[in-house]
Amino acid sequence: MSSYNIINPYSMKTIAQVNYTTKEEAFNALALLEMGRKIQKKMAPFERAQILANLAALMKRDKEKIATQITHEMGKTIGDSLVEMDRAITTITLSSQEAIRINGEVLNSDAFAPRRDKRGMVEHFPLGIVFAITPFNFPINLSVHKIGPAFAAGNCILFKPGPQNYLSGKMLTSICHEAGMPKETFQMINPDIPVMSELTSHPAINCISFTGGVVAAKAIARNAGLKKLLFELGGNDPLIVMQDGDVDLAIKTAINQRFGTAGQRCTASKKLFIHESLYDVFKTKLIEETKKIIIGDPINKETFVGPVVNAKAADEIMRRLDQAVQQGANILCGHKREGNIIYPTVLENLDIECDLIKDETFGPVIPLMKFSTLDEVLEQLKMSSFGLQAGVFTNDLRTIKRLYEELEVGALAVNDGPGFRAEHFPFGGMKESGMGREGVAYAIREMSAVKTLIF
Repeated sequence: MSSYNIINPYSMKTIAQVNYTTKEEAFNALALLEMGRKIQKKMAPFERAQILANLAALMKRDKEKIATQITHEMGKTIGDSLVEMDRAITTITLSSQEAIRINGEVLNSDAFAPRRDKRGMVEHFPLGIVFAITPFNFPINLSVHKIGPAFAAGNCILFKPGPQNYLSGKMLTSICHEAGMPKETFQMINPDIPVMSELTSHPAINCISFTGGVVAAKAIARNAGLKKLLFELGGNDPLIVMQDGDVDLAIKTAINQRFGTAGQRCTASKKLFIHESLYDVFKTKLIEETKKIIIGDPINKETFVGPVVNAKAADEIMRRLDQAVQQGANILCGHKREGNIIYPTVLENLDIECDLIKDETFGPVIPLMKFSTLDEVLEQLKMSSFGLQAGVFTNDLRTIKRLYEELEVGALAVNDGPGFRAEHFPFGGMKESGMGREGVAYAIREMSAVKTLIF
């Protein structure tokens, strides 16, 4: 049986040695879920709602314990981990409420000729088994954004957390069962890639909800066959500050949304476009505020930036920074590494073809880009293969309207950054940022099948 070590990214110490789920164990879990479909079919919506309400209460009870585990596993600051738990509790509470609001409609055939005197009763039915695959950066909230809606819709769930988050995933699984989710309806597995490949193609899986990278998503899509696929694949999200933008608020937003979670957020402000009239003052103030950031042990409540998830991730961030400098970029602050901590870095004069700009960079790095017209910004953003979210600081309705209509993104935040997310808003991207939508009510629809009774 193969295994791996979970390593605390700050202390570099091994937390646990974990065995991968074997093929036999994984397929036994899937077989159990196939039996669980009968249980879900008999369960009333109010019963599912109560189980999810129980889960929200248990998450509140264990909030600090799970948050501490997240911090030890992936290096997120304890403050960020506690905020994640609060958001996860909200997500499950919303799932509980939406479980009793899954309604259909009745259509009249005689709305259009010829007269046929029929009615169409439209209802939502569960898809069956949802395979929920989640990443390391928000191990609990991103998981319950799949688990909550899937269960509310009457599905069974096969849950696969990120390998680094095995222990927090086990905690979540334990309280899901404690809340009343029958084990036949919810199973957690931790297989290696070959077993994952067999599972994604298995006909018993009806829907795959995956949050992660583009390469992995394309591999899943090639292998999955005719299944419902829901992909949230990250982004290279812009923050645009127009000439009438609030500089101080934009700087605060950029720091919170780009340096929070050590920059490891799919909606982080990864490219800052600053109008030339504000550029110098923005740059000066941003550097001043960045130098005030407290960096260090993520378990300390004062720490704002801790380590990235592992040494491989830190190596890649430094490689991209070094490449950008070699291609002419100027470092304004940062570009320093201690263990797996990358100091918050601000740089300018970047080649738009460098990896730091062209690809999604998961780290605490802000590239500043000066512009004079909105056309320049739109031209560059249209070249991007990503389209998750965007943010703009302006009060000009014409600018807002143009960006909203022309940007190929899932959401545009006005006087806020691309990192804005509310658990009940639809969330997802365009182009290589994914397909389908999360956000509790929207995810329930995605994880349901519409069936019509004509009478």
